[in-house]
Amino acid sequence: MAVRKFKPTTPGQRHKVIGVFKGTITARTPEKSLTVGKKSTGGRNSEGHRTTRYLGGGHKRKYRFIDFKRTKDGVPAVVKSIEYDPNRSARIALLYYVDGAKTYIIAPNGLEVGATVVSGPDAAPELGNTLPLSKIPVGTVIHNIELRPGQGAFMARSAGTFAQLVSREGDYAIIKLPSGEVRKILAECRATIGVVSNSEHSLERSGKAGRSRWLGRRPRNRGVVMNPVDHPMGGGEGRASGGHPRSRKGLYTKGLKTRAPKKHSSKYIIERRKK
Repeated sequence: MAVRKFKPTTPGQRHKVIGVFKGTITARTPEKSLTVGKKSTGGRNSEGHRTTRYLGGGHKRKYRFIDFKRTKDGVPAVVKSIEYDPNRSARIALLYYVDGAKTYIIAPNGLEVGATVVSGPDAAPELGNTLPLSKIPVGTVIHNIELRPGQGAFMARSAGTFAQLVSREGDYAIIKLPSGEVRKILAECRATIGVVSNSEHSLERSGKAGRSRWLGRRPRNRGVVMNPVDHPMGGGEGRASGGHPRSRKGLYTKGLKTRAPKKHSSKYIIERRKK
């Protein structure tokens, strides 16, 4: 995977850096049986009231059903194509199982068309295979990690992310997550071997406001330019700084810890994420 830079022929091209599809994406149209139309809310609820600001517009999308559980144990599947998914930063892979089933999975880096993947406790710890943490060798790089057995992949799913299996203690596996957090996860939970694809996604630059509009993002105005009735940081004469950074509801931001002190999962966290 690589990125493309453009000659500054227009202001929008000057800073634009986008991913390369040629050579990485092998199919242009998705599998029809695994897609469904996706409705856009524009930030409105069922009564038509706006509940989320700065959303609206954007290109029409189809949702691709992704198999995050990988429960077809012992049934090999062949990678038919690597595809673009507008709903996530990673690439997806279309699998054809030998029993005739078709599914999409998050494609790991290095997975190629024609490769065979399999899931289950007896699967080999190879690229694209999904198996319980108890069966994965210590030190292996993994993604698509479950938090509860059978729940489906929950962590390390976005482009270029990965976690590492550090060790095992009894019924738990010790995992170092992309954020730097080290925590315990039940060894029955499953994970997939490898790094999530499209690792150059972090290098991409839209280059112009219009590309954000295509993604359904509307202009976002800052709190300091609002009136006091609209935001705690609003008001003042001239370009006032706005005081201590706060959210629209008045809560301190930028440094205030918002995690609940008695949260149930805190006992599983060995080392907190890096700031």
